[in-house]
Amino acid sequence: MNILFIMYDQLRFDYLSCAGHPHLDTPNFDRVAKKGVRFTQTYVQSPICGASRMCYYTGRYASSHGAQWNGFPLRVGEQTIGDHLRKLGMNSWIIGKTHMTADAEGMARLGLAADSVIGARQAECGFDNWVRDDGLWGYGPDGLL
Repeated sequence: MNILFIMYDQLRFDYLSCAGHPHLDTPNFDRVAKKGVRFTQTYVQSPICGASRMCYYTGRYASSHGAQWNGFPLRVGEQTIGDHLRKLGMNSWIIGKTHMTADAEGMARLGLAADSVIGARQAECGFDNWVRDDGLWGYGPDGLL
């Protein structure tokens, strides 16, 4: 079984043609939406994108998990969806941006090295990291800017 969860950033509810936008044409996302589940009535726990992601990853309120701002650490030991899926024998990868910062102080206190398997997963919200960039990937005529 494969699960592909796409979390958009700064996308209005109707900015897909499958959602009824009169001018935007998004055939690839429309095809994915047709084959899967498209949530049309959703709410977020935080207007800050990083904190909102941490709420989804942990299933908890921002006031509970503590990562209430972009770049603010998710405390060591917080269980995320990546941790739960791994217990079921699934690989759990993260691609793109999260605005998550590792809890370096908590990791140091517990003796977790960032280059160990457990330390790396703690530093990546419980996921294995495929590719991550919390900035913008800018491509121009000469390649990556």
